[in-house]
Amino acid sequence: MISSFLLLAFTVNQTQATNDIYKERMALFKKTEALTQIPWYYFAAMDNYERNTKEETDTEPVISISIPTEIWFGIGNSSMIKDKTAIEFFHGKGKDGDGDGKADPDNPEDVLYTIGTIISSYGQTEDDIKIALWNHYQRDLTVQTIMNTAKVFQTFNDIHLTDRSFPVSTQYNYSYQNTWGDSRGFGGLRIHEGTDIFAGYGTPVKSTTYGVVEMMGWNLYGGWRIGIRDIYNIYHYYAHMSGYEDDINVGQVVKPGDVIGSVGSTGYGPPGTSGKFPPHLHYGMYKDNGYSEWSFDPYPYLKKWERMEKDK
Repeated sequence: MISSFLLLAFTVNQTQATNDIYKERMALFKKTEALTQIPWYYFAAMDNYERNTKEETDTEPVISISIPTEIWFGIGNSSMIKDKTAIEFFHGKGKDGDGDGKADPDNPEDVLYTIGTIISSYGQTEDDIKIALWNHYQRDLTVQTIMNTAKVFQTFNDIHLTDRSFPVSTQYNYSYQNTWGDSRGFGGLRIHEGTDIFAGYGTPVKSTTYGVVEMMGWNLYGGWRIGIRDIYNIYHYYAHMSGYEDDINVGQVVKPGDVIGSVGSTGYGPPGTSGKFPPHLHYGMYKDNGYSEWSFDPYPYLKKWERMEKDK
């Protein structure tokens, strides 16, 4: 009885702490928007992107955006003096966001005001912000991911988006096993980068997460497929579909449970090829760490999302 009580108390406290940090972040994003006139969701997207490229720590920082030391303090400020006047003297970019006279790279308000000032120096249009992000990160996929995440945050006016969905409707018959890493022969020897969920033709296929449709169309291996980039730097790949929902388009924001198409058996040939294998959904997940992207086993996540959906 005591153990159960302690576990419940720990869970409640942990949930409250999580809610508090999201509220604190949102308040900081909104404050920085007021100071720089750059919409809050761009700061939120940058912060979320960088948090998901770093290793998890016991204590999660309020803000995860980082600015290179030489840019923050300026060339020549080898002692890394935090006084804002000294940083300006050395042509550093670090700014004082909380009015204490210091520009501290460990102070969330200073970090957000600094990155906001850097971005606003390029202008305030969407294209200006894209250019600013590219100059800061020097990577197209990073810019694309941040812009997509900003679009999701703007759409839902929230940053704490934790719902998930199983990728095929659980109201239909389906089955799956852990097939990630199995060998595949079509197109040359390769491994299976996903989980196959077998279901009948026409079974609804759903978005598992919040994200933006990044890719649609025919793929030699995957047939009719959709790629969705989520807010955690993960690309979700749905393949062998029989078709798409009429209102699904590239650039569209989706949420968990949105129907994006239906199960089929397309692929392994030119456009229109179908029936070379039983109907199923191939579902893959690919993680981006800011430098490279790789596939990982989606099976444990599918089992978790399946339980969540059936418990609703």
